[in-house]
Amino acid sequence: MSSLQRRKIIFLTGTRADFGKLKSLMLRLQADEHFEVHVFITGMHMLSKYGSTWDEVRKAGLLNLYRFINQNENDSMDQVLAKTVAGLSDYVKEMLPEMIVVHGDRIEALAGALVGALNNIRVAHIEGGEVSGTIDEVIRHSISKMSHLHFVANEQARKRLVQLGERSETIHVIGSPDVDVMNSANLPSLEEVRGYYGFDFGEYAILMFHPVTTEIKLIRQQVAVLVDSILETGQNFVVLYPNNDHGTDIILNEYTRLRNSNRIAIYPSMRFEYFLTLLKHAQYIIGNSSAGIREAPHFGVPTINLGSRQHKRVQTPSVMEVMITKRDILDAIARVPSIPRTPRTLFGDGNSALAFHQILRDIATWDRDIQKYFVDCM
Repeated sequence: MSSLQRRKIIFLTGTRADFGKLKSLMLRLQADEHFEVHVFITGMHMLSKYGSTWDEVRKAGLLNLYRFINQNENDSMDQVLAKTVAGLSDYVKEMLPEMIVVHGDRIEALAGALVGALNNIRVAHIEGGEVSGTIDEVIRHSISKMSHLHFVANEQARKRLVQLGERSETIHVIGSPDVDVMNSANLPSLEEVRGYYGFDFGEYAILMFHPVTTEIKLIRQQVAVLVDSILETGQNFVVLYPNNDHGTDIILNEYTRLRNSNRIAIYPSMRFEYFLTLLKHAQYIIGNSSAGIREAPHFGVPTINLGSRQHKRVQTPSVMEVMITKRDILDAIARVPSIPRTPRTLFGDGNSALAFHQILRDIATWDRDIQKYFVDCM
C-alpha cells in the first residue's frame, strides 16, 4: 500500500441500523494513515423524532463528519431521494473522494450509488445480494448494479450478484460487519442498558414493526391486531420506533395505546451496541425487522416474524413465520419456550472489518477499471 497515495473515502449513513453495520469498517480505515475517512450523515439520523442519532456517529470517535437534512416529515421516498442526491452531489464535488461506501437497501444508499456512478467515483456496496422484500429489494439490487465493488455477507449473496450479471472479481464475501460487534467482548452489560434507558424489566421481549410500503392499505389493521395481541399477553416489552417510511405515523398512532402500560417501554431509537445486548438477553423478538432474521439467530434468540416484509430471507429453526392475526400471534408467543436457543453463524466469523481493510489496501482494487458491463451467466 505504501506506493499508493492517501485515499479519500466517504461513508454514507442514514439510519441507526446501517451505522451499526458500517461503524467497524469506518473505524478500521480511519486508523490507517493511508485512508482519509469522511462520513456523510443524513436520513433518520437528522430527525429529532427518531432521537437525533447523528450524535451517536460523533460519539463513535469518527473525525470528519458532515450532516445533511434530506427530508421533512411529509416527504415521499422519491422526494427524499432527489434531495439526498442534490446534497451529496454538492458535497462530493467539494470533497473529491475516490470512493463512496454505502450499505443495504435504503433510499440514502441509492442516492450514494447514483452520485458515485454518475461522477465516475468508485461505489462500494456493503451487503448487496440480499433478499429484502417489499420495495427495499428493488432498491438493493439497483444499488448493486450501480456499484463497482461488492462486500457481501455470505456465498448465497455472492451467487445472486453473479446472477445479476456482476463480475465475480468485484464481489468479496466478508460476512456481515455487525457480527464483528456481536462477537465483541466490549458490549455493555444488560444492567448498563437498563440503567441507560430507564427500564427495570426482568424478562422481556422486543417489538420492532416497520411499514411494508407495498401493503400500505393493510398497515392500520395489521398494527391494531399486533397491539391488541401485545396487550393481551401480560408480558414486558421493549418497543422501538419503525423506520421513517410511508405508513410510520399509522404505526406510531397505534403505539399510543401501549404507553399507559408499565410493562411496555417505547423508544425512538437505541444505540447499536446497547440494542445488541438487549436482543441477546430477550425472551424473543416479534415484528418484521431484519434483526429477527439476521441478528437474533446469531444469539439463538427466537423470532416471531410477522407478514411479508422478510419474505424469502434466510430462515432458521428459531424463526417462526406468522400471519398477522391475533390467534396466530398469541399461539406463536406460547410456543416460544419450546424453541431451543441455539446460536447459528450464518453471516461470517466477526472479521468483516479486517477483510474489508485488506481488500482496500490491495493496489489491484484501485487499478481495476470501473467501467460496468453485464456478465452473462454460463
